[in-house]
Amino acid sequence: MDVVFGQGLAQQHFGDARLGDARRVKRLVNAADHILRHPMGTLPQKLENWSELMGLYRLLSADEVTHAAVLEPHRQQVLTRMREHARGRGVVLLIHDASELNYTHVDELHEQLGPVGSGAGRGRGYIAHHTLAVTPQRQVLGLVNQVLHRRRTVSKRETRQQKRDHPERESRLWVSGCDACGAAPEGATWIDIADRGSDTFECLSYEQARGGQYVIRSARDRTLAGADHVGDDRIHHHLHQYARDLPDLGTRTLDVSAQAGKRKARQASVRVAAAPVTLDPHRWTRGAHDGRPIDAWVIHVKETAPPAGVAPLEWILLSNLPADTFERAVQLIDFYACRPIIEDYHKGLKTGLGIERLQFAHADRLEPAIALLSVIAALLLQLRHAARQVDADVTLARTIVPLLFVRVLSGKLHGRPRDDLSVREFLYGVARLGGHLGRKHDGPPGWLTLWRGWNDLQLMVQGALALRGGT
Repeated sequence: MDVVFGQGLAQQHFGDARLGDARRVKRLVNAADHILRHPMGTLPQKLENWSELMGLYRLLSADEVTHAAVLEPHRQQVLTRMREHARGRGVVLLIHDASELNYTHVDELHEQLGPVGSGAGRGRGYIAHHTLAVTPQRQVLGLVNQVLHRRRTVSKRETRQQKRDHPERESRLWVSGCDACGAAPEGATWIDIADRGSDTFECLSYEQARGGQYVIRSARDRTLAGADHVGDDRIHHHLHQYARDLPDLGTRTLDVSAQAGKRKARQASVRVAAAPVTLDPHRWTRGAHDGRPIDAWVIHVKETAPPAGVAPLEWILLSNLPADTFERAVQLIDFYACRPIIEDYHKGLKTGLGIERLQFAHADRLEPAIALLSVIAALLLQLRHAARQVDADVTLARTIVPLLFVRVLSGKLHGRPRDDLSVREFLYGVARLGGHLGRKHDGPPGWLTLWRGWNDLQLMVQGALALRGGT
């Protein structure tokens, strides 16, 4: 656990930005530091005073302050951490996913952005495609890449071939996300993890051609090459039924994350099956690919006894890593089970940092602001997940936050300052300030609860500094 939250974190992740002027870099670091300490609300609420706010606005209006320039120093930090982790032959999971950023409320942006949301195309915003680097132990290494895609309006007269060849085709985002991470160092294992949106023949063909490794969830019931059999009396021509008819390798339990308004968190008992497959392209296959069949493994995961009235969990996964034993298949399932971390990241961006509340009237100013908040969301996610690590009960909180924060929080909650709060005690203490009750059935604290508590703690720390004459 090497997240250090406090003085110097903003400098570490933004200090090497190339903005054409050292004063701009200093302003960027200063703004990032303020937002890390006050993540909730609008930009005026995040920054302490009018001078800080106007300074950030002037910074974002400079031509050299682009989305890529603000994002790049953090990206390089994450790539370095990935390589360091790989030196010990560790596995890094590259989790890809996209989320809409909606700026329909800013009238001046309507002609500058692309359509988002449902309805008659009135919504305007970006498709933000993210790649998070995570270890199999769910330690968040950071945001490797972000693409802000402006969805185009497709003409009804456009042919299938024209859609396929268009450089702004949305399905290219998955390949772009993989490309941005580069190749793993020799002896290291970097694995692309993605949900059903990535199940395109273009993406699978790309991975096969470059020798990349992946675990993705199947969306399309693809045609199987040759005659694949289960038993002596049944021939399968399509992927999904073939996977469902495979003999069991074994059973295990799997943590099912909660979905607001849809399901509660639970543990599910699932059957696991796997087999090699060859997937055939056909003449209507979309996207750019080399036309060769795809050799992969299919892994079927199905809940055996779901709660009454609850649809059973089912995953059909594709991977080019071997799943020839129960243990190997389970490892790939566990890799894919880390994917909800990126959904948590998207919640942090929206409900935690309020990224869709930005009010910039020009896209060239909005985009670097999005990069700034996106990096900060990744840093806050690291801190939040630090409390869920296996060593969180024995790691001292003062190793990742300033000691004064620990003493002030413990004084508020326990009546006396303490230096020995663990990471988990600290994070749940912050959540308690924000209204989290900490009952067994409450689950981990959410973003809004944490940030309410964090804001309260910031005010207490500022009061303590003022009393002792600090700054």
